[in-house]
Formats: sequence, C-alpha cells, structure tokens
Amino acid sequence: MTAGTPPPPSSVHVAAGDGPPVQAAPLPGGRWAAGGARVTVEESADGLRVRAAAGPAGLSRIVLRWARRASPGTLYLGDAWERSYGDLRWGLLQPERVMPWYVLAHDPADGTTWGLGVRVRAGAMCSWTVDEEGVSLWLDVRCGGLPVLPGDRELAPATVVSLTSEAGPFAALGELCGALSPDPLLPPGPVVGSNNWYYAYGRGFGPEAVLRDARTVVAYADGHPVRPYCVIDDGWTEGGGSAPGGPWDRGLPGVFDDMAGMAEAIAAEGARPGLWFRPLLSRVPTGVTRPGVERDGGYPLDPSLPGALEAVAEDIARFRAWGFELIKHDFSTYDVFGRFAVAGGPAELAAPGWAPADRNRTSAEILVDLYRALADAAGGAVLIGCNTVGHLAAGLVHVQRTGDDTSGRRWERTRRMGVNTLAFRLPQHNRLFALDADCVPCTPATDWALNRRFLDLVARSGTALFVSVDPEARTDAADRDLSAAVRLALDGGVPGGVEPLDWLATSAPRRWRSAGETVTADWSEPFGAWPLLDA
Repeated sequence: MTAGTPPPPSSVHVAAGDGPPVQAAPLPGGRWAAGGARVTVEESADGLRVRAAAGPAGLSRIVLRWARRASPGTLYLGDAWERSYGDLRWGLLQPERVMPWYVLAHDPADGTTWGLGVRVRAGAMCSWTVDEEGVSLWLDVRCGGLPVLPGDRELAPATVVSLTSEAGPFAALGELCGALSPDPLLPPGPVVGSNNWYYAYGRGFGPEAVLRDARTVVAYADGHPVRPYCVIDDGWTEGGGSAPGGPWDRGLPGVFDDMAGMAEAIAAEGARPGLWFRPLLSRVPTGVTRPGVERDGGYPLDPSLPGALEAVAEDIARFRAWGFELIKHDFSTYDVFGRFAVAGGPAELAAPGWAPADRNRTSAEILVDLYRALADAAGGAVLIGCNTVGHLAAGLVHVQRTGDDTSGRRWERTRRMGVNTLAFRLPQHNRLFALDADCVPCTPATDWALNRRFLDLVARSGTALFVSVDPEARTDAADRDLSAAVRLALDGGVPGGVEPLDWLATSAPRRWRSAGETVTADWSEPFGAWPLLDA
C-alpha cells in the first residue's frame, strides 16, 4: 500500500464565470495560463500542490485532467459534500457522477485499488469525475456563487495525494484518509452519552427531563471510569424545536433560566454536560447578518465578516463559561449556502448569482476560517460538527456527524442514514476526526429489535455513541442492551472495531467483521425497506 504524489495533470482547464472551462496553455515549470488566470502545479513533500492567480474577471473553476483509461467492471466510491444522505455507495462507471473530496477505484478482477484525494482544509470545494478516458479534479474556487476576486493574492485550491493498494478497498480508504489528514483533532477519550432530540424533538422538556437523561446514562455506564455526556439538543432557547437562531446568551424564559446551574446539575449527576446550537442564524437582523436574506424565521450571519466570527466565538466562550464540556454546532453549511447536499441534489453547494460580503476569499476558505474561530474559542470543550463540511473541518472539530438524521419516529431513516454513513465513512474515523453516525433511538414508535442491532454495531465500532431514550420505551431488556452497549463504547469498542464485508454490493451492509467473527444484521422491516420515505 503506497500513498504518494500523483503525476502532473495531462491538461488544465479554467473558467472565470459560469460557462464551460477553457483549456489553458502549458508554460514551462508546471504552469498553465488562460484568460489572464494562471495555474501552477508542482510536486511537494505533501503531494501535488495547486496554486492559482485570478485574472481581472476573477476565477470560478479550475479542472485538472489526468488521462487514464478505465478498466471494465471497476467500482468507484466518492465522499459527500457535508453529511451523507444514505447515498454513499460503490458504483460502476458513471461519467457525470460527482465524487466530492476523494475518489477510490477498485477492480474486483485483480483486487487492486487506487485512489486520489485532496488534503483537508483545501482552499476550494473539490470533487472528482471519472470517464472512460480519464479522471478530472474540479476545483470550485468561487466565493458563494460568483467568481472569487482575490486581487494579487495567490490561491491555494488543493494539494493532491494518490494511492495504490492490494490490501483491499476498506484498508485502502483508511490509508488514503490518513494521508489526506495528517493532523486530526481527536477527543481525549470515547465520546458516549445521551441526546434528547429523538424522543423530545425540541418540545416539552425542561431541566427535570434533562437530569432524568443524565441519571439514565450514568446508570447505564454503571460506574465506568470514563464519564458519559448528557447533551441538551435543540429546544433550550426561545423558538426551540425548529432549529431556531440566536441570540444564544440565555435559555428559554421560565424553563431554562439558569444555564450555568443546568450544567452544574448535570455534572452533579455524574455526567458531562453538552449543548447544541446553530451558530449562523439570528432571530433578529444585526450588522453581521446578510442583508435581505431570511431563513427559517431568522437571519443568517455572513461568516466572511470578522464581526460574525467574533460573535460565534463569543457564544462558544459563553457556553464554556456556563460549564458545558461538549458543544455541538449545527446548520452552518445550510446557513451559508441555503441548501443541503441531499441525495440527487445539485452537483455543487453554491447556487449561481450571490456572494458573501468579502469576495476576496473562496467559499472553502471562509468555511475553514469559521471552523477555526469556533475551535479557537472552545478551550478544552469537545466540538461536534453537524452539517459541517468534513474535509474542511478536519483538524478543527473533534467529532463529525457524518450522516443525516436517524429517527425516533421511523426506523427507515436510521437504516438509510445511520447504517450507510457508518459503513462508508468508517475509514475516516480517528483519521479525519472521530466519527458520529448519529443517535440510536429507543422510542415507542420504532422497533427496538432493529435499533438494538444498530446500537450493537456502533458500540463495537468505537465511534461516538449517543442514545436517545424515551422513558415510555424503557424495558428491563432494553435497559440491559443499552447498558452493555454504553459500557462497551466507553471502553472504546471491540479491538479492531468493525468492518463492512459486503459494502461493494449494497448501500446498507449486513455482514460485518468484528473481533475475529462475522456479525450479520438484518435491517429490514417485515415489508422490506420503505421506499416512500422523504429522505
């Protein structure tokens, strides 16, 4: 297995606007030029480094192209722009398929795997396409949906790393992720606890319900030396239950009047207090919200403005001062771009025609600066990124929610979202960040026999485990299952974790290697999968 630097591209194309890119003329020294823009591609110790200078009209996209004939029957895998939406899969050649951040190709005929990817915290939104004649890296350097205007500043869109392997596709993807992310920010220990979202959904709960959750998860831990977390999700502020915006300087009046006291009370029960918030939405317009833009009853902040970064950093510092030891920040990708990267959605996150206030930086650079501001303010708190761009947040979040929501209302969402993201993003675990495949619900509306299988797999994997337990669904049997899983997760899972064995053939693997044995999980309800679910 070898990770290294790919050869220089066969050609380079450049676009200043929204039209198709034009071919750049090659110049000596790995340089290319077109329409006033210049692109330099050079080998470095980190990989193949791409630098760019814009012309007078700015710069939208750079396409690096490698000539490479596709082998018949080869299977391809890419990542997702932010969370996955049950859509990660190996598939046959599909030239228009967009594969964000990396591409892995596996030839079942000879067992070889090759891959290409960009190092984390790139300066562009990066994706790959593969066709019969070659591989293309698309570098979206726009600012929002308009060309970036960096002036004389040189951009650093990406550094490209390659890999070849005969060790199998799962091991190859892990090796590639490690090469792309040399400096992950990992939590100090296993991240395990309760989260009230999937039974409360932000409604009708208060301090007593939170403390009940804390007592429950502490009882499940049963004296384990690693203390579990108790996370208060959406619903602790005004407008709760619908992902409201700030200000985040107070709790829901008459219910959560003393958030510092709330954190102290959770800690007194033996759990570590955690808190959810939506950093880039305000219920009132301010000097750092985007003029004329409304979203979900609030006003999105413009993270290209220094004042917006100062505001979110102040929120994080306030939560730390209240005593919260884990902070989950959510919705930032949606609040920047105005849409989720759902399955079957647009090939790019940014719609054309708009831009943040500061057009000197690319969208990717603005997002990295946002994540860095949050991380710098966190002090010793564990940060969970949800609806964050994982390859840009790697090294700036401890834990990444890698899939869309599971569900305490329909099992199908947990099967579709949770199982898929655990299988296909598991090689990122402890290489880019600690992976969170989302909560395991225990609710009256969902089948515990199915949830229990997901619970067991997550606990074995050593990834983050959060349980969302409705008191109405607790039974002696469920409590025994939950306690065993929580304690196993607090141990760090089973040695070697888990590995999907049939992931080349399905989007929801059923066969897993775990501690030297094969574990089989049937995810289907009696009627099969629910095809009509709004994913």
